[in-house]
Amino acid sequence: MPDLSFQIEGASVVPFAAAPTLAFKLRVMNATANESIHTIALRCQIQIEVTRRRYAPEEQERMLDLFGTPDRWSQTLRSLLWTNLNMVIPAFAGTTTVADLHVPCTFDFNVAATKYFEGLTDGDIPLNIFFSGTVFYAPPDSGLQVAPISWEQEARFKLPVKVWREMMDSYYPNHVWLSLRRDVFDRLYRYKMQHGIPSWEQTLEEVLPMEVAVKS
Repeated sequence: MPDLSFQIEGASVVPFAAAPTLAFKLRVMNATANESIHTIALRCQIQIEVTRRRYAPEEQERMLDLFGTPDRWSQTLRSLLWTNLNMVIPAFAGTTTVADLHVPCTFDFNVAATKYFEGLTDGDIPLNIFFSGTVFYAPPDSGLQVAPISWEQEARFKLPVKVWREMMDSYYPNHVWLSLRRDVFDRLYRYKMQHGIPSWEQTLEEVLPMEVAVKS
């Protein structure tokens, strides 16, 4: 039976994708000798291990929406589920193969992961990737067999904050996405039309309280 383990060796931005996408370089290792892996139907769950890094004062302020004030972090600071993914790893001989795990990303500030990533100013984003699924393999003395992969399989990786920022800057240069309730958007749109304001930025600047504009 295969003795699999997983390792993330790096991350890069996928250029010209339909949506912002990161490619994680995944190495799969089989410690069982003389055994051919036919296919792996892999399920991956990526969690953000928010307790595994220190936060500068500026970052603590930007995490207010997620975790509250720092004096409450002992109760509110918990791992965040980023995403669940599926991928198929083709046949390989020997003990290792390398594949790109593509992770679509969003710039929607209603999503906790986006708020967290944008709240960091520098350093790394601590990730823990859990693996499960099914492996199809062929021992040397029998035909094709099937075995499950336990969720106990995991790999940790530190994603540089600068890689996230480079990705978002390349897809949305000097822009962010903000999702609004339909009724709020309709009110803002009517205000924009009634006052003949040419852009959404100018509309928001006009309706924001003056003291907020000064602080920002």
